[in-house]
Amino acid sequence: MLVIAGLPLMFMELSFGQYANLGPAAIYAKFCPLFHGLGYGMVIVSTVVMLYYNLIIAWTIFYMFASLNKQLPWENCEPEWSTLDCYSYEIADDCMEKNGTYYQRTCYNETEAAASNITHLAENAEKRPPAEEYFNNYVLGLSKGIEETGEIRFSMALCLLLAWAIVFLCLSKGVQSSGKVVYFTALFPYVVLIMLFIRGVTLPGASTGILFYLTPDWKRLANAQVWGDAAVQIFFALSPAWGGLITLASYNKFSNNCYKDSLIVAVSNILTSFFAGFVIFSVIGFLAHELNVEVKKVVDQGAGLAFIVYPEVVTRLPVSPVWSLLFFVMLLTLGLDSQFILFFNWVEYAPASYGEYIYPLWADAAGWVIGVFPVLVIVGVGVVKVYTAPEATLREVSTLLIHPMKSYL
Repeated sequence: MLVIAGLPLMFMELSFGQYANLGPAAIYAKFCPLFHGLGYGMVIVSTVVMLYYNLIIAWTIFYMFASLNKQLPWENCEPEWSTLDCYSYEIADDCMEKNGTYYQRTCYNETEAAASNITHLAENAEKRPPAEEYFNNYVLGLSKGIEETGEIRFSMALCLLLAWAIVFLCLSKGVQSSGKVVYFTALFPYVVLIMLFIRGVTLPGASTGILFYLTPDWKRLANAQVWGDAAVQIFFALSPAWGGLITLASYNKFSNNCYKDSLIVAVSNILTSFFAGFVIFSVIGFLAHELNVEVKKVVDQGAGLAFIVYPEVVTRLPVSPVWSLLFFVMLLTLGLDSQFILFFNWVEYAPASYGEYIYPLWADAAGWVIGVFPVLVIVGVGVVKVYTAPEATLREVSTLLIHPMKSYL
């Protein structure tokens, strides 16, 4: 996917931006007016992704503040946010050392467990780690479904406000100010990754997790879902078709070797992702060792990995608040890097104007409405012509409709 899609698209967009010194919304108007809407589409995609990226940054900020406590709040099942299914492994181990049975946040002695059939219930009960309950119930406050909006969580709202404030301050003076910030946000994650790697490989069970990471499952290559996930990973990692590459390249010198830049970014991205896999799976192997389960039962992805599995692992490390703080500061810097690129697509967007006068937003909306109706007529008539044409094949229909009528000649 990198060779056939990611790298070619990346090189093309870097070339576009560097040659024209324009953002995505303006460059396609000059390069190919027919696909002017492609530039606007990139801005829209970046806007949507930017909104949910900043929410993830807000989660990270929330966990950063939570990590400043002497004891991480998700180490044990607190009645404030946990359910009866919450399973504190530390308390459960202490309970079993006393020959007791841990069930629904309570340790029962042998007599109580036998009398109430607690032992059988405990063996078949659902066990949710404290980190999962903390994330779902306390941080997010998940409702039963989308039809239940719930209430505003002011702590999370303040973190979201702080996330937008950080982005604004870093970009307040344009690309020059963000360029200085990126020196830190791009290099600091590597420092933390190396520290986490050194700590991770020294943990018991780390070799099992790394072996699971390096062992290929060749049968899954026949699964279309795997190739789809690979394509998604490439588009998220290199960000082609989002407009950010065009925007960044527009600041390059005209003679800059963007082909070399494409290769460096693509290769460094692969190596970084590969190295990060060792960091992640070393601690996942440690967690599997601690829980006495197989590695594949611990593996998670997306938000579940960053905000449930890894925080659960951190609670089992010495000086856990320090490791937690380092991890979430690293996530914050990574999120800000992506957010800067997405936000610059809006910075580069030039609104409609007449001389020095810039039209308001409602005028732009009215213009879009007026412009859409003629397009609908063009498309609608074209579709009708195709369906009512007497020719059988699509090639014959196309040949008929793109040539003048005989009566006209």
